[in-house]
Amino acid sequence: MMSLSVGKLRGLQQISTPDGFILLAAMDHRGGLRKLLRPDHPEAVDDQQLVDFKMDLCRALAPHASGVLLDPEFGAAQAIVTGSLPGHVGFLVALEKTGYSGGEQERRAEILPGWSVEKVKRMGASGLKLLVYYHPDAPSAAAQRELVEQVAEQCRRIDLLCVVEAISFPVDPGVSKSSPEFARTKADVVVRTAEDLTPLGMDVFKAEFPGDLRYEKDPERLLEACRRLDRASQVPWVILSEGVDYEDFAIEVEIAARAGASGYMAGRAVWKVALAEKDRARRRDILESVAAGNLAKLALVARRFGRPWHEKARPALDALARQITPTWYASYATDTSMK
Repeated sequence: MMSLSVGKLRGLQQISTPDGFILLAAMDHRGGLRKLLRPDHPEAVDDQQLVDFKMDLCRALAPHASGVLLDPEFGAAQAIVTGSLPGHVGFLVALEKTGYSGGEQERRAEILPGWSVEKVKRMGASGLKLLVYYHPDAPSAAAQRELVEQVAEQCRRIDLLCVVEAISFPVDPGVSKSSPEFARTKADVVVRTAEDLTPLGMDVFKAEFPGDLRYEKDPERLLEACRRLDRASQVPWVILSEGVDYEDFAIEVEIAARAGASGYMAGRAVWKVALAEKDRARRRDILESVAAGNLAKLALVARRFGRPWHEKARPALDALARQITPTWYASYATDTSMK
């Protein structure tokens, strides 16, 4: 059962609209961003070029989002120091390092060395995002559940909003994630992932869309898959864009919203239109016009058809309200040791 505290609730309020929708612009990409900027020669993209691109992204998209998702290496502190992130816009910071360890059929996410839950809190973030690679039948599933549980517990101890993102992968050798074979199982994998992970202490679930529009065109079947995801998730949930084209993501946002999603955390689907432009000034223009327009249109869809996060979180909100008495502060934050 979902549980909220004062600090977690404040973080959730900071990354959502006043009416309760989570409409985040995701820009926490790292290693993959080098490949996107220079597919022919990713190693030629230096660190400052990554920072520059992220700062342009943040300036263009933050005004049209309820919050942003940044990474600790090239985005979060830089966005604050340069003023690229407006002070009134909430932000999440990624906890994991880019990539994964383990084999293709037993992928494992790991926390970025030198980074921690406590440091995310200390820098003033609204919350953290932990990405895990998860398939319920993978040999690594138990270890990934343990990681989620550990991070969620650390967030509970210091009252920090915890968002978990789950990325699926095929466990059968020779099957790719983009294949029709995996597409046939994807809905079940995403739903079972929600069943496994959302009871472990997270506050928001960042889920994959439980379908693949390349192979499944029936909107009713896709809607039912999203309804299954909604029933499976014990916390408010949003969908991620997985790099699909904007037009497909807009369809996914509407279907997910109709099933109970509280928004999205949108990355490449919104801003990859600007990647081909190498001139920085012209690229900024594309980000501020096309990418920002994409985000604004998605927000209209999510708010028209979706469900505010506080509806799914109502029992937790009511329980928190009952705890707030004139002497609530006396026992607040008495269990803050990190383990």
